[in-house]
Amino acid sequence: MKKIFILFLLLLKILVAVDIQLEQNSTDISKLNSGDKIYFGEAIFKGNFKENQQFRYNPNYILNIGDVISVKMWGAYEFSAELPIDKQGNIFIPKVGEVHLLGLPNSKLKSKIQSAVKRVFNDNVYVYADLKQYQPISVFVSGSVKKVGLYEGLSTDSLLQFIDKAGGIIRGQGSYRNITILRDKQIIKNIDLYPFLLNGQIDMFQFRNGDVILVNPVRNFIEVSGDVNRPYIFELLSDSTSVQEVMRFIMPKPTANHFMVTKWQNGQEITNEYPLSQANSVFVTKGTKLKFFSDYYVNNIEIQIDGEHKGSKKIMVRKGTSLYDVLSNVNFTPLSDIRNVRLYRKSVANTQKQLIETMLKDLEAKAFTSESATVEEANIRTKESEMIMKFIERVRKVQPLGQVIISSKDNLGKIYLEEGDHIVIPKQSNIVVVQGEVNIPNALAYRKDYSMDDYISACGGYGERANRDKILLIKANGRVIQQSSGDFFSDNKALQVDAGDSILVLGKTDSKNILITSSVTKILYQVAVGAAVVLRAF
Repeated sequence: MKKIFILFLLLLKILVAVDIQLEQNSTDISKLNSGDKIYFGEAIFKGNFKENQQFRYNPNYILNIGDVISVKMWGAYEFSAELPIDKQGNIFIPKVGEVHLLGLPNSKLKSKIQSAVKRVFNDNVYVYADLKQYQPISVFVSGSVKKVGLYEGLSTDSLLQFIDKAGGIIRGQGSYRNITILRDKQIIKNIDLYPFLLNGQIDMFQFRNGDVILVNPVRNFIEVSGDVNRPYIFELLSDSTSVQEVMRFIMPKPTANHFMVTKWQNGQEITNEYPLSQANSVFVTKGTKLKFFSDYYVNNIEIQIDGEHKGSKKIMVRKGTSLYDVLSNVNFTPLSDIRNVRLYRKSVANTQKQLIETMLKDLEAKAFTSESATVEEANIRTKESEMIMKFIERVRKVQPLGQVIISSKDNLGKIYLEEGDHIVIPKQSNIVVVQGEVNIPNALAYRKDYSMDDYISACGGYGERANRDKILLIKANGRVIQQSSGDFFSDNKALQVDAGDSILVLGKTDSKNILITSSVTKILYQVAVGAAVVLRAF
């Protein structure tokens, strides 16, 4: 019986792993199909509308059963009350009697009550009437929304509020330009949300109980990328649209002077290039990829310089300028640590991020395919998998720095700068920072005769989770040296701690799985090196 139960747990675990893998593959395919781009407008339905209600004056509002009317009378006769419209469509005013309001436009409310009052009183009685509260209604939201259903609101509520209550439009399936409102099975209004997204224009509409909001499927769409301010997937209202018309939405950058059109013809993908002057005569259809670009040669690049120096923080230099050329013109201060200049580069940060992501995906696969021999071990694996997924989620939020390590032996004249490079001139420091799995992480004054072990001891020693085989010495210039605890008594000069250095003590991975332990340890190392932070495994 016990063996059957173990097999059942293993089978269940495999099914969960397969299901997660299929879901992940489905998500990846969806991203690939859309070029990992965003559909224009999808960010608006994030819960910003659904909690709001609009109690605004609408002269065309048709009074309904349950609406509350505020009536005030003064002069020869005084009266004040909030009166609901009853099931016969009337309100009752003492000494005046019934006043029929059902089906009356809001603009005629005051005059209707005034007429009823004048039949009883003379001109010495004055009347004020206002629609105090709307009767709640229920509207169906259907089609390509995340949660089809019946939603309560006010007749004056916006279409955006009801769609937001339904969870928003399904990505890649629902249209933002083809939304219909049905009443008694008849289409009474068509809505296009693009004017609202582009210019803030939206038609106000009065809903009635039982109305249906239908979000129709998206039909025609194109993908826009390149030198534009809105690199999204856009919907087309017709089967064919000129590039000039598309440019109204996408806001090309001033530097864009050409565009490429990629479309499928006879079973193969064909790309054609055009100057921007032909945008009015070139047409795009469903599935077209439109890319704007500049064929100008960019001679200048922008560099950011921070830290201990005098002068501009952002400068423009010519392409081919080296790090030596820039540093030769920097106005340093007496506190500038010239020996440990740091260079951060976006392309390096992207490479570090990709490396960590590859390792995380490998860890995910290992977490859901580990075998268990007993029920107890299966339970441990399940809890371990949950911790691993939380760990992966935290690591994915870490952004690598993209530091290019520069030593005193490097030829700075051969290090050519790129667009967006970030140069940091550190201030001379007499501090050594110790962090990670030590009892009291701290910043300590530099001592020439102190070893790494001395600094760790000054911080209360190793913590319970410390991995003594994964201790990193990060030099002031960003160079990382990994040493185990047994190396502290070596004569190697690399172990020497200098002012401005940091000591990172990584933690152990509490896992019964050797493969997972190894993978997590590697990830922790890469994060510590790439982002200069220490994370706990679980």
